[in-house]
Amino acid sequence: MDLQQLELAINSPEKPVRLEASRSLGSMIESGSLRRKALEEVNNHVHTTWSFSPYEPSAAAYAAWKAGLGIVGSIDHDSIGAAEELLQAARNIGIASTVGFEMRVSFLDTPLAERKINNPDSPGIVYMCTHGVPHQKIDEVAAFLKPVNKQRNLRNKAQVEALQSLVGRYGFDLDFERDVVPLSRFAEGGSITERHILYAMSRQCIAMFGKGEKLLRFLEKELKVALSPQVNSLLLDPLNPHYAYDLLGVFKSNFLPRFFIQPAKAECPDVRDVVAFGNSIGGIPAYAYLGDVAQSVTGDKKAEKFEDDFLVELMDLLVDIGYPAITYMPPRNTLEQMHRLQSLAKERNLMEISGVDINSSRQSMNCPELLQPSCRHLVDSAWALVAHEKLATVDAELGLFHPDNPHAGKSLDERLALYASLGRKMDSHHPLDLIKLF
Repeated sequence: MDLQQLELAINSPEKPVRLEASRSLGSMIESGSLRRKALEEVNNHVHTTWSFSPYEPSAAAYAAWKAGLGIVGSIDHDSIGAAEELLQAARNIGIASTVGFEMRVSFLDTPLAERKINNPDSPGIVYMCTHGVPHQKIDEVAAFLKPVNKQRNLRNKAQVEALQSLVGRYGFDLDFERDVVPLSRFAEGGSITERHILYAMSRQCIAMFGKGEKLLRFLEKELKVALSPQVNSLLLDPLNPHYAYDLLGVFKSNFLPRFFIQPAKAECPDVRDVVAFGNSIGGIPAYAYLGDVAQSVTGDKKAEKFEDDFLVELMDLLVDIGYPAITYMPPRNTLEQMHRLQSLAKERNLMEISGVDINSSRQSMNCPELLQPSCRHLVDSAWALVAHEKLATVDAELGLFHPDNPHAGKSLDERLALYASLGRKMDSHHPLDLIKLF
């Protein structure tokens, strides 16, 4: 296959085809016939088709390499099903990798129970990530997440029924099993999210009204959806390659609240239990800072206030719960927000992890903000995360936060510097050989 065919094959629905394409592309890279401009940028927060994304795991690894990144990390909602493929594809291609998962947890038994913290949809429910999962713990994570997905799908089915009751009179015919489940990797351990539901709605909307003025009239006159001039322009363009994703963003921002059902307790375990689990497997649980939103990068969040007004109280609570880290996305935050967060994290000895939430074809893998002076330490932190994951895969005691780590007596900054140095020296084709350098 030529390069164009390989770039299609690496995002094939079939895993063997994807991995074979990653091997072929890796051979081209190694021979020098396929080149890129290597950058210092990294991304530890790429969603795949195991939650919602245009990228299969192999394609995510290749897209990150092609964008010049040094590290790619898969993070899927309520799933770690993409991990093994991403790790293999990254080895084939020659890019450093990390794996983890994202989920919603309950703060309802904390002093912040009534607050809207970092979740636009649910007060007292918080998004968090567990990064750097040692590879021998992937199956344990999958088992931990299985009952969460079972509960989530009960709610997903009810949400589709609620949505259909709202839009059925316009010609929509949405069924959870027929229209939503096939858009997911649920049968292979993936999750189903509200984005899957809204993507199914977007596809039916396009099928009924086409792309352009007729669809816009329907949105504005029948569904009473307000469109910004920018979104209006995007949806008027029938050649827009991201059309379905842009329409999904409109529905998520404007229509989701009309049928959203709050999650039950079993779907969002207590934060202390999840953090304890993440620490017990040698991962790095991280609170996902959102910050007050002025303008959403992905177009699916309204301007809204979140945790900034009570950030000091929240950060103290995170330490009390047992979080070793925070994670945040520099493109989403102002310099003032980041400086304040960084200062509070440093005072509390919390590791800082960055990433860009990739779940749309419109988004770039790149994060040039990481090259700014205020964020360069996040690149070092990412390389430390890589080293942590690979070393803890070989020997659990070599995890960054393991109490029996030989360097446990050093400060967090000293450990991060050491691990970052090791991560940068790693052979991405043989990452577990890093143990030889420790």
